Amino acid sequence: MKLNMRVVLLIVGILIGSVAGLLYWKFIGCESGYCPISSSPYIGTLYGAILGGLLFSIFRIEKKDE
Repeated sequence: MKLNMRVVLLIVGILIGSVAGLLYWKFIGCESGYCPISSSPYIGTLYGAILGGLLFSIFRIEKKDE
């Protein structure tokens, strides 16, 4: 099964964003619990996945015809 390069970039962006969101929660986080994004690891990971997917979906890789 051959995946489209846009789908591969989207999946990579989601994975990188998820890890970044989890690391943001782990190292920066919110001690008071009132921060909507960084107070929970699940919300931080989901938010990072969405942003990573959006960021990587703007890239295009085009094949050169020779």
